[in-house]
Amino acid sequence: MPVPPAPADATGSTRPTRPGATAAVLRSETRLFCREPAVLFWIIAFPSLLLTILGLIPSFRKADETLGGLRGIDLYVPVAVLLSVLVAGAQTMPGVLTGYRERGILRRLSTTPAGPKSLLTAQIVLHGAAILLSVLLAVTLGRLAFGVALPKQLAGYVLAIVLTTLAGLALGATISALSRTAKIAQTIGTVVFFPMMFTAGVYAPARTMPDLLRHIVELTPLGAASQALDQAAAGDWPSWSHLGVTGLWAALLIGAAVRWFRWE
Repeated sequence: MPVPPAPADATGSTRPTRPGATAAVLRSETRLFCREPAVLFWIIAFPSLLLTILGLIPSFRKADETLGGLRGIDLYVPVAVLLSVLVAGAQTMPGVLTGYRERGILRRLSTTPAGPKSLLTAQIVLHGAAILLSVLLAVTLGRLAFGVALPKQLAGYVLAIVLTTLAGLALGATISALSRTAKIAQTIGTVVFFPMMFTAGVYAPARTMPDLLRHIVELTPLGAASQALDQAAAGDWPSWSHLGVTGLWAALLIGAAVRWFRWE
């Protein structure tokens, strides 16, 4: 009696991904990632560059009673952190994944021991590492160049960053899932990017907004994350409502990406 074939996944592959193959794909993607200076600049360097420009403005280095005695530059370190997540999730990662699918690379990987999931894993790891470097650079720059205090509630700060990174990369995977071509992914990413810059506080920190607008912003992933980071920086444990909103968005976007993502 013939043995029935193993069920195929969405790519048509019947081969399980091998850990060694995933490591090989990660090494290859790391080399390619490091050869993209524009990607490295926008994720890692641009948030700190923006922070430097704002820090050189005298008014941003003066304490403001309307901000609870804080300086403008104190509020923009968390904003720089969020900006790196947004750039990775809405701009760079969707273009890479959609481009690979458009060129048939994901389909070809389905016939190898690596499988297309290895490439997706590699991109998540690389973009996550780039975000981490950007966060460390922004926090260090803020401290050394402008005297911004280090986060007083470090565990809460790290937790907020982890949840925000998950939400941002899940957003990138969702945009990739909804886009048939890299050009469409770029268009959707741009449409998403600018409103999310507003909710992240790039144009104005959330605490300077009118109450109604601030409450609306706090329902968005980056708006809630911004509040959580501010609270942790001040020494308080981030509000579970803000962490919950960010985590809920991460879960919803991960679910959407899994549901709609196609390898070919």
